Amino acid sequence: MKKHFLIIFFFTLVFSVSAQEQWSLERCINYALENNIQIKTQELNVELNNNQLQQSKLSLLPGLNAGASQNFTFGRSVDRYTNDFSTDNFSSSNFQVSSSLTLFSGMQKYNTIKKAEIDQRAGFLLLEQTKNNISLAIASAYLNVLYSMDLVDIAQQQLAITEQQLEQTIKLVDGGSLPEQNKYEISAQLANEELNIVNYENQLNLATLTLMQILELESGNPFSIIRPDITNIDTESALLSIDQIYSQAIQKMPEIEYAELNYLSSERNLAIAKSSFYPQLSMSASYGTGYSSAAKAMDQLNMGTPYLSGFATDNTGNILDVYQYSFDYTYATKPFSDQLKDNASTAIIFNLSIPIFNGWQAKTNVNNSKLYLEQTKLQVDQARKDLYKNIQQAHSDAQSALKQNLATQKTLQAMELSFSYTQKRYEQGLLNSTDYNVVKNNLTKTQTELIRAKYDYIFKLKILDFYRGISIKI
Repeated sequence: MKKHFLIIFFFTLVFSVSAQEQWSLERCINYALENNIQIKTQELNVELNNNQLQQSKLSLLPGLNAGASQNFTFGRSVDRYTNDFSTDNFSSSNFQVSSSLTLFSGMQKYNTIKKAEIDQRAGFLLLEQTKNNISLAIASAYLNVLYSMDLVDIAQQQLAITEQQLEQTIKLVDGGSLPEQNKYEISAQLANEELNIVNYENQLNLATLTLMQILELESGNPFSIIRPDITNIDTESALLSIDQIYSQAIQKMPEIEYAELNYLSSERNLAIAKSSFYPQLSMSASYGTGYSSAAKAMDQLNMGTPYLSGFATDNTGNILDVYQYSFDYTYATKPFSDQLKDNASTAIIFNLSIPIFNGWQAKTNVNNSKLYLEQTKLQVDQARKDLYKNIQQAHSDAQSALKQNLATQKTLQAMELSFSYTQKRYEQGLLNSTDYNVVKNNLTKTQTELIRAKYDYIFKLKILDFYRGISIKI
């Protein structure tokens, strides 16, 4: 029963491992470009720049505002719509619509729009630069995982050789060809190599965790990478000269154009600062009306009984009686619609503002903008020099890594021949275990150095490809 359980568990484990989807370098990079928090943050900054550009364009349109207010007045006051003193409590309503338009402001709004367009493009380039940095970090972490996996393989291979060596030593000791001490020395070597496997596996786990952290994956999820064939790596970039790579990089690396756009943005900022010296002309228009409960109008008029109020004579001298009628009338609040019509007023205003003295604020802003412009100009030169220096360093590192890789390959070939000869002498009992382990450890060290040189060379090549605008892949 226990045997059947172990078989089922084994096949379940194999199936789960085989069903686990493996990650290529391209998939890692694409996943990070879609999910990395730094990239998402920069994408939001791009959206903010887009909104800023749209807002700067909409600022050319006239502003339009509408308002209303309701007032309650108690005690003696003047009604704004009747201009009469009133001691009664009354209420009034006010309604207005206003609009304003800047006719001239020293090209301030025009330069603001142009600056926003430049900043929008600069934000997009900063996003591309962030993506490039993340891609390089992932490539480095990915190659580090491959390097750690190869170290584990070498350690396991050396463990297998040592196990065979221990079996051969036991036979030689039992046959009297070697002293029993050799068996203990090989056993100690075997334990040490088992420890090396544990250490290299821990290093592999740490490298894998680092890659997962850059990808921002949950550590509890299953994760493994594809081990690509790296025997035929394209070395075209290493064969190009520094100037050839630089001529391609200067056109494709976003940090160069980003620095140039910052310079152009500073130019527009200087133009905006200079607009403070120009007069500003604006126009505004308004329409308003209102209603007051104190506004009264005659409501009803009733004629009373005539009464004798005096005498008058006609042209012939006859005396005539003069009668006067009494009137009875009432007042009522004027209708709302009539008041809105009667109280309506319209105004058009032109406003001219001429700057004369503002505490040197405008001049200080212009001087500061000129300094910022000089700074961004220096930043453009510095970005180009930094790019050239980085390409110089990357090209030199790639050439050095190539030489180290070739030299280590020759050393490994020699060490393998030496180990093969040493192993035969040991199996014949002509060499003690100490000398055998020295040669074997030197072989392991050379194999490790070759792996390190190989992946270092690959990464340096990928950096050169990166400067040429070639996507990072293996």
